[in-house]
Amino acid sequence: MATVTHDNEERRDPRRWWALGALIASMLVLGFDSTILNVALPTMARELGASTGQQQWMADAYVVVFASLMLPAGLLGDRFGRRRMLIAGLAVFFAGSLAGSLAGDATSVIAARAVMGVGAALVMPLALAVLPSLFAPDERTKAVGAVSAASALGMPLGPIVGGWLLDHFWWGSVFLINLPMVAIGVTAGVFLLPETCDPSSPKVDAVSTALTAAGLGSLIYAIIEAPSRGWGDPLILGLLAASGILLTLLVLRERRSVRPMLDLALLARRDLLLNTLAATLVMFVLSGLMFVLPQYLQAVRGHDAFATGVRMLPMMGGLLIAARGTAPVVARFGPRPVISAGLTVLAFGAFLGSRTSVHDGYGFTALWLSLVGLGFGFVVVPAMDAALGALPTDRAGSGTGLVSTVRQVGSAIGIAVFGSLLAGAYTDRLDTSALPHGAARAASDSVVGAHVVADRLGDRALAASANTAFLHGMNLVLLVSGIAALVSALLAAALLPRRESARTRAEKNPAMARAPEDVRQ
Repeated sequence: MATVTHDNEERRDPRRWWALGALIASMLVLGFDSTILNVALPTMARELGASTGQQQWMADAYVVVFASLMLPAGLLGDRFGRRRMLIAGLAVFFAGSLAGSLAGDATSVIAARAVMGVGAALVMPLALAVLPSLFAPDERTKAVGAVSAASALGMPLGPIVGGWLLDHFWWGSVFLINLPMVAIGVTAGVFLLPETCDPSSPKVDAVSTALTAAGLGSLIYAIIEAPSRGWGDPLILGLLAASGILLTLLVLRERRSVRPMLDLALLARRDLLLNTLAATLVMFVLSGLMFVLPQYLQAVRGHDAFATGVRMLPMMGGLLIAARGTAPVVARFGPRPVISAGLTVLAFGAFLGSRTSVHDGYGFTALWLSLVGLGFGFVVVPAMDAALGALPTDRAGSGTGLVSTVRQVGSAIGIAVFGSLLAGAYTDRLDTSALPHGAARAASDSVVGAHVVADRLGDRALAASANTAFLHGMNLVLLVSGIAALVSALLAAALLPRRESARTRAEKNPAMARAPEDVRQ
């Protein structure tokens, strides 16, 4: 046996760890880009004159394209080569990042972010898909964990890195930082990764892909534009109707397909559906808060970009603490009470945050941010674990893609809904009666724009009004987030499938507790 093991070790590619390092660098970039732009938005709004709606699109263009193309991108890799498509995805991401760093207006930034979303959709599923060809089963778990951890680590690092870059360079540096790390990933892909494919995988359904992208895009465009146009505007109503029709056609098409790209039949499994919805809800809430918070810290509190990134760490700290402590708690009590408790903590943190006033210090903000992060971590980890654990083994690939896509959709809608809620409340409360038309419009576009106008005119009353109006909008966002989380906590406690903890099973049947693990299963 020892000889066999030694032979296996010799047959393993010694370059596999270098390849893993390059994949980790690539995933770290994707993690950065989920949060690094948030801290840059106030700076970009000031220098590019971007309205709140344009800022929402800067964040959402990436997420909408990412969510729409993740499933077909994975299938392209299966059919035409995972290594080839992974390198193509990194190259597209490189091009989008370069274009973003050179953009001269908000529209160009939005277009560059959409291109980056195309690249990310290829990289995310295929970075994990190539690992089985690199690592034997005894090393694969460690490799998958390292790649997944890199993506998660990018989230708390994003605001810090972005803030430091903005304090020392121009705003385009938050895009330029991607280039060397992506270049490492491309080089490693060319020289280190083996090619694998699965010609028997389902074909990419161009019609379903188009229906997904058009349906989600129409919905999110309507939500973002509604505060300025009004919910009764014919364009908004038309877009909402078009979105409903397109997404209905998608569902009907996928249900009739023999080998669907979007395997909606999996959502008929109650445990998978409910746990996926729980994970999606917290992504919805977190994405909205990550859009609102940097504007509060920079425009209202007056912190620079780096200080803003540092002050967002309590939320990420709470998230990481919860993520590390979830496993033993779930093992003892089961996922249902942990998810319900996490949603309750998230709701309490949001309700506490909704009491923020213009005069509160940072200590109060750090307190409720920590609770929000803690609640988020205790929901998303067990919910995702339970959702993926509910997948049939023969449909794990399509099921994982479906769960990831639904979560990305939740993120995109969270940015759109909470950004629009903030924009509407801010505009209603802002006093621009004494301003000329052009200045009033610029001030109404965003709190950053209001401060630019106030500084130019020396109008302290406008700055104070903008701060009060923004706090009103932010507190409304937090209040709605708290209500949604609390209702979800009650529904989770009532509806999530009950799975007994190991301790409970042992108390009911001591003999089973002493049995080997494979017998107990």
